[in-house]
Amino acid sequence: MNPKSNLYSYFFFILFPILTIGQDISLYTQINGRYDFTFIGNTLNSQENSFQTTPSVLTSSSATLNLNSNDIIERAYLYWAGCGTGDFDIKLNDVDVVPERTFSNILYNQFHFFSAFADVTSQVQATGNNTYIVSDLDVSNFISLHFQNKTNFAGWALIIVYKNSSLPLNQLNIYDGLQVVSRTQNSLSVNLDALNVIDNQDAKIGFLAWEGDSGLAINETLRINGTILSNPPLNPTNNAFNGTNSITNSNELYNMDLDIYGIQNNIAIGDTNATIELTSGRDYVMINAIVTKLNSQLPDATIQIDDYQLACNIRELPVRFTVYNVNSTDILQANTPIAFYVDGVLVGTSQTQNTIPIGESESGNAILTIPSNISTNFNLTAVVDDIGNNSGIITELVESNNSNTIAIQLLVSPEFNILEPIISCNLGLTRGIFDFSDYEYQVKTNPSQTATFYENYDDAFNEVNPIFNTTNYEVITSPKEIFIRIEDDNCFAITSFYLQTKNCPPTVYNAVSANNDTLNDSFFIDGLRDIFVNFRLEIYNRWGKHLWTGNNNKPNWNGYVQEGIGSKLVPEGTYFYILYLNDPSYPEPLNGYLYLTR
Repeated sequence: MNPKSNLYSYFFFILFPILTIGQDISLYTQINGRYDFTFIGNTLNSQENSFQTTPSVLTSSSATLNLNSNDIIERAYLYWAGCGTGDFDIKLNDVDVVPERTFSNILYNQFHFFSAFADVTSQVQATGNNTYIVSDLDVSNFISLHFQNKTNFAGWALIIVYKNSSLPLNQLNIYDGLQVVSRTQNSLSVNLDALNVIDNQDAKIGFLAWEGDSGLAINETLRINGTILSNPPLNPTNNAFNGTNSITNSNELYNMDLDIYGIQNNIAIGDTNATIELTSGRDYVMINAIVTKLNSQLPDATIQIDDYQLACNIRELPVRFTVYNVNSTDILQANTPIAFYVDGVLVGTSQTQNTIPIGESESGNAILTIPSNISTNFNLTAVVDDIGNNSGIITELVESNNSNTIAIQLLVSPEFNILEPIISCNLGLTRGIFDFSDYEYQVKTNPSQTATFYENYDDAFNEVNPIFNTTNYEVITSPKEIFIRIEDDNCFAITSFYLQTKNCPPTVYNAVSANNDTLNDSFFIDGLRDIFVNFRLEIYNRWGKHLWTGNNNKPNWNGYVQEGIGSKLVPEGTYFYILYLNDPSYPEPLNGYLYLTR
């Protein structure tokens, strides 16, 4: 709001130089998809400052968000502003808010104004439809000075971007800064770039402005591309910034404006920018944010180099990449070309295989051969929508985000020692326990190297799932190949060794107490069953009479013998066994005695 018609204002214009300072409004973010936007917010002025007889600005106010049930909050940006040099320690629903960016404006080198921005998306997503209260916004130290100029004000607003599957595919641009129109600066022109008008159906534009007065309507206009915007009776053609809220139809949003206009008749298909023009013969208006919504159906191809595989001393470079069509409003067609450059030299091409829907992606692979005249250190650049000569074939929403560059260094493998197999006793069905901790040192040819163990080659190559237990490592089935990744400062190598089991001699426990007390109730030979799977065990009494035969399915003798119908327990005493292992390492049978008691 400009200085009012009073004697003080008259002499102020004469005695002080005319000066306003602000920040140019520019694109903050762009969101593409089935999105729309709305505003909520409130003033901290209890009355328009033009009509106040005593200075007054509150420290808190509230507003209610009431989206439809199918609207999903995607972004929430909080702006707050006021007279003075700034209050940047406020609360939203009792949660501290710290500004991420601030804006300022100075009039006549004396009257300061400020605005601040914070991304509060997570808080608003968690709260949803509810009443929002901004508190602790205190400009009391500046009210007296600004009351002389009738510019004492404060307020806040939330720009809410929401998603709904029933919406058309739109492009939302959010611009912000802090620029002024007033009687000392009668006109303001703002260029809105980064537009892409494919369809102007239901196009709209929203304004967040501060300090407008309903009582000042002198040559006050708002134009887009030369055409005056209005929304009568709320926003007449000669009083666009008059303390109104287009969403609630309120005209009591004192000294701030949250206004949205339809502009489908003010832009043309093919437009990439629009010009916003404001004039004022008296009112002092600060534009803080502008939001546009355009129906814009175009893809937006981007690419990311996800991974690459370096083989030491090899100049073939397998590369995995992903082409995205995320921030878009149309499909990305199949066969979109992709080019790969090494320090500006084309080294390979590819293309997308399928149509990529909005918000989706497609991964692919390419094997690039690095020319011998290229250094081992180079930059690899992947470019989507590039036919190999830095030119494309697809019209996109954004034409400047098609490349991804990473730095790569080719590698040379370190030397290593060959390791012999480690052999342990078979604990059954080739199971074994091994200690190969010393191999960490034996494999290295240089103490500065590092060695890490893995269960398979892929894990070793990708450095995932290392083996930590090298002193008591259990193998269920042997032989088992263990891989070692040896690294130095430049490269890595992978080697392996085997863990093998052998059939160790069994251990005979020759004391049997067949009394069913669960202790030594049967003749037990440790290291026999499931190891010597073809063994045969024969039991004889002292006179050489054969009493019992066992094998891998019947390994334990409990003192009973089969005689005719039924079985009986043999008397206490000494008995003899013959154990045929039927193993090439043990051609001769083992024999001995056992003593049976009850």
